[in-house]
Amino acid sequence: MSKLTKIEKEKQTIELMIRLYCFKKEKNTTVCPSCWALIEYAHRRLDHCPLGENKSSCKKCSIHCYSPSMKQRIKDIMRYSGPWMLIFAPVQALRHLVGK
Repeated sequence: MSKLTKIEKEKQTIELMIRLYCFKKEKNTTVCPSCWALIEYAHRRLDHCPLGENKSSCKKCSIHCYSPSMKQRIKDIMRYSGPWMLIFAPVQALRHLVGK
């Protein structure tokens, strides 16, 4: 089994957070088009991160590659989904918090 890269882990984490938001906050049974577009946007940003595997969390980054509207949306989603991750994916939540 191959080890996931930091970027791949970040992609999994942001996708989980967006899905939790879509299902729990927006009460959707499948990922809505707006949330799916945000998942794709976040994945593209991570694919093209100039820092690559050396990146810190996006919150601490000096290079802001999200547009202002997307940045605010991601912040809202993370604020809502963070506590839910402790219930649905505690190991992934803790890794995200400590940056591993």
